[in-house]
Amino acid sequence: MSEGSSRREGTTASTYIDLGADTAEGYSISRRSRQLARRAVGDAGPEDRIRQRCSVAVGDFTMAGLMRFRHGAVEAGLGALEATAPIFADIRMVQVGIQKKGHGSKVDCLLDHGADIAAAKGITRTSAGMLALGERLNGSIVVIGNAPSCLLSLCEMSSTGIRPALVIGCPVGFVNAAESKEELRRLDLPSITTEGTRGGTPVAVAAMNEIITMFAEKRR
Repeated sequence: MSEGSSRREGTTASTYIDLGADTAEGYSISRRSRQLARRAVGDAGPEDRIRQRCSVAVGDFTMAGLMRFRHGAVEAGLGALEATAPIFADIRMVQVGIQKKGHGSKVDCLLDHGADIAAAKGITRTSAGMLALGERLNGSIVVIGNAPSCLLSLCEMSSTGIRPALVIGCPVGFVNAAESKEELRRLDLPSITTEGTRGGTPVAVAAMNEIITMFAEKRR
């Protein structure tokens, strides 16, 4: 741990923890960014912490106003990490971006599942991965930053009893991105989403990593 780090302290108004900062300079940049975000976004609780981090991730504080939380999403995510539930990412960038420190959950990728289904049905590889995983999604954390098709597949699968512990659904784009997130928000599933067409890997990863940070703080 570098001398500039305070990772034993929580993310409050005067202290900060960043599991991904490995140097004094990196930690300083992260800490100063969070200070600015607290002032711009507010710091009323766990959801504000996620709003802060997602805003920093995209360099735009308007992102905070687009974040939507449903059905105790933060607590559901913390509970899933406590149970070492698997984390499923839609694409490699999301898988790589999710913090591996501070928890015991395996971070898997939908692209590693269902290649035969994608070829047979002509659907996206992420949708095929979701279908292939099936009941293995129960109790897991699903993190989607890019693929609205697989989020729509997951929403359909929920009608058959598939129930992740938490879905972070933040696909970006102009085709089915907004619609898939609206569909997710209508379900009785803990979720974190963004309103409209905006989102993407940085937002989905930031939301997941802030929950991991909170979990690591609880275990100190």
